[in-house]
This record gives sequence, C-alpha cells and structure tokens, in this order.
Amino acid sequence: MRMLSELEDGEGMDSVLRTLARDLDVLLGGDRVITDPVRLRTYECDGLTNHRATPGIVVLPDSAEQVAGVVRECVRAGVPYVARGSGTGLSGGALPRTDGVLIVTSRMRRILEIDIPNQRAVVEPGVINLDVTRAVRADGYYFAPDPSSQQICSVGGNVAENSGGAHCLKYGFTAHHVLACEVVTPDGEIVELAADGPGYDLLGVFVGAEGTLGITTKITVRLTRVPQTVQTLLAAFESIEAGGRAVSAIIGAGVVPAAIEMMDALSIEAAEAAVNCAYPPGAGAVLIVELDGPEPEVAAQFADVERLCRDAGAFEIRIAADDAERALIWKGRKSAFAAVGRISPAYIVQDGVIPRTALPQVLARIDALSAESGVRVANVFHAGDGNLHPLVLFDDAEPGAAERAEEVSGAILDLCIEHGGSITGEHGVGVDKARYMPRMFTEADLDTMQMVRCGFDPGGLCNPGKVFPTPRLCGEVPGVRKGPHPFEGKADLF
Repeated sequence: MRMLSELEDGEGMDSVLRTLARDLDVLLGGDRVITDPVRLRTYECDGLTNHRATPGIVVLPDSAEQVAGVVRECVRAGVPYVARGSGTGLSGGALPRTDGVLIVTSRMRRILEIDIPNQRAVVEPGVINLDVTRAVRADGYYFAPDPSSQQICSVGGNVAENSGGAHCLKYGFTAHHVLACEVVTPDGEIVELAADGPGYDLLGVFVGAEGTLGITTKITVRLTRVPQTVQTLLAAFESIEAGGRAVSAIIGAGVVPAAIEMMDALSIEAAEAAVNCAYPPGAGAVLIVELDGPEPEVAAQFADVERLCRDAGAFEIRIAADDAERALIWKGRKSAFAAVGRISPAYIVQDGVIPRTALPQVLARIDALSAESGVRVANVFHAGDGNLHPLVLFDDAEPGAAERAEEVSGAILDLCIEHGGSITGEHGVGVDKARYMPRMFTEADLDTMQMVRCGFDPGGLCNPGKVFPTPRLCGEVPGVRKGPHPFEGKADLF
C-alpha cells in the first residue's frame, strides 16, 4: 500500500481515484458511486459552510458489509475516507477530502428492531433522530437526545459528535443513551462495541470521537419512558443578567429542570423575523424552563420556578396550557440558529462551555467584546449547564469583516477556557476548532489522545485532519517531555 503523496510522477492522484472509482463501482453498483463533478459539490461541506472541499468520490452504501468493503478498498489504495450522515454538523467534522472518498450513510435508515420490554431499539446510522421517537411514541417512549436539528440529523451523526440538545441537562448526551455499536474499523473489519462488555470501555471511547476511530453501521439506543407530565414556562426579563440570576436561583433551589434555555434580545429579534414566535415585546432576554416527571413533584417545583423568576425580575410569564402552546414556546428557540440568517448576511455558530456560576461575568465580557469590535453577537444557550452558543454576525461582502468575526469568535473560546470551561460542548472540534486544541490541552495531552487514535487507525486514513491542530502521524516519536510522567505516583488510577 502506498499513500497518495508517495506516488511516482505521472501517476497522479486523479488516476488513483479513477481506478478506485472503478473498483467501488464493481463492489457497490454504479448508482451508489458518484464521480460527476456537479453532483460531488452537493457534499462539499456539512452545516459549517465556511469550510468547503469537493470530495474525490462519494459512495452511498446501504449495508455494513458494503461500508466495510469500501473501507478495505480505500486502505488497499491508500486513499483517505470520511463518513457523513445528514451533514448537519457544525464543526466541519464531515468535511470531505478532495483526494479521498466520502462514505454517506443516508441510505442506511432502517429501524431494525424495537424492544419495548427492554427499553431499547436497534437502528442504522442514517435513521433520523426524531424518527426513533416517532416509532415508539405510541408505546409511551422516546429517544432523549434532542439537538435543534433533530428533524433532519442522523443517529450516526449523533454518535460521532456525542450530541446533546435542550434536554441534556436532565437526560444527558448521546453517550448516555447508546448501549452498543456495530463498527467498521479503519482496516475494514466489522466489530461490536458494547457498554456492558468486559475490559476497556471502547464504546465510551468511540462515541464522540467524530468519526476518527471507525464508522458505526448499527446502533442500539436506550429508550426513555415519556414522563407523566410536562410543564413549560417562558419568562421575559429586561436584561440577560436578570435572566441569569433566575437560572442561578432555580438550580440553587435544588430544582433540576428537563431543560432551561435562554435567548438574548438579538436572537429573539432573529426568531421573530423567521418564525413569528410572538415572545414578549421589549424583552432583553427570555428564559424557557421545562419540568417533567411525576405530576405532584412537577406541580410543586413549577410553583417554585415561577416564584423565583418573578423574584429575579421577570416582567411577564407565560405557561403552556397544552402541547400546542408548548410547541409555540419552543418554536423560537429551536429555530434560532437558522433564524439569524434573517438579520445578518453571514454568521459563525460558536459552541463553548463555562461553569454555570460564571455566566454573568462571561456574558458581560462577550458584550464588551462585541462593543469594542463592532461585531454583533447573538446569545443562545443551554443556561442550566453553561453551554453557550454565541452567534457571531458579520457581512461577508465587507472587506475584513470575516476576519474580525473570527477574532471575536476565538476570543469567546478563550473566555471559556479562562473560566475553566471547554472549547466545545456538543458541536465537536472537527476542522473548525482544531487550532484551539493547544489552548486547552498540553502537548502531552495531545500526544496521549493521538496514541489512542493510532491504536484504532495506525494508517491514518479514517477522517484525517480532524480534531488535532497539526498532522500527528502514527509512528512519530513524541516530543521530549521534562518532569515526571503524568501518571507517576497515581497507581490507584489503574
């Protein structure tokens, strides 16, 4: 096997891909192999549109065996490959390679088994997130991870990014709802990773690895029982600081909402323009609080939440009387990312995490950054767990505007790190945030992560160029470290 960079003059990358395309055509059939330049451009980016690359080849397998066969052909030819689901990711994790193969799992969208007695379902990676809930709703169950894109994102993509959503405060991320994965390894073998298996938790390593450790072809997910009752409240405040005080008071009182979300004035403006959600006029911030569980418990806690919101300065509170009103309250929040396009020609969707107690300071610093730079920032976030989604707005037709927006976006991530947080909560690192990894991790940290990656993919062909800031090849000698080994004196960890 030779890497593309090792080919002799005159052979060229194109000839390698042409030969590979013919081999894949034999393996899959012509309708599943795309080489037409116009059709290839359909797949040049995921939901993060400021990174684009036209894939060399796109394949559309419909079984695990076909995925494994494609991977083996790529390995034989020394060609990199990237897996893609619905393409809704926001970090460039599914950005294709111009010299490689994009393996699109959208045809693998069968729900293979529903096992209500054991509260689980088995699905293929292309199954749409919300379709799992639709399939089991009549039985009184649902699939808990609920990204804003849940109507179009795939479960395989949720596994790759360890997706969360508005209700992850109470119910956790995708990792908490995946019991097993069938995986095509980077050498083309089909294996099973299970949460309850002996030995190392390889499933825990795989979920959230952003497609760098293999491709999932079958997923066993946990189903959650629909709660007895759900109550949703929308509270309007004159300022985002007042809303933040309400969040602190609610969590401090021992209440664990299913969801607690906040939007500032600019994001409210965008949502109104897009979906006419009719939030209270004049609000500097709105807070959406949802409680679920046994009816007596929810009733008691809901009264506390309403009181705490009023004590924090809420000038209007709306309580959903039924599912239709609840959906209307959520409509603005669920549309927020796309809605910003109504008030700005271009924008960056950022994703960072801070301790909940640092919300007031960080939001004030973001306001100051915006004022100093002249770059508008709309704030939408999971207030309960400090997961920020600042939307940095700019006009891409204005010279230098994109660069200024990138500077503000990076400064927001620096704020997250400075306050003990993270550069991503649920959108992943991908290509977009790889350059920020050294700000959060040491070289020793990055070397350790790379050793894990090399253990799965020593050839470096599986979604290369993602997560790590520079190419770190398997077999390289890590840099010389000074001082004690990071695990010295910590034998109790093993």
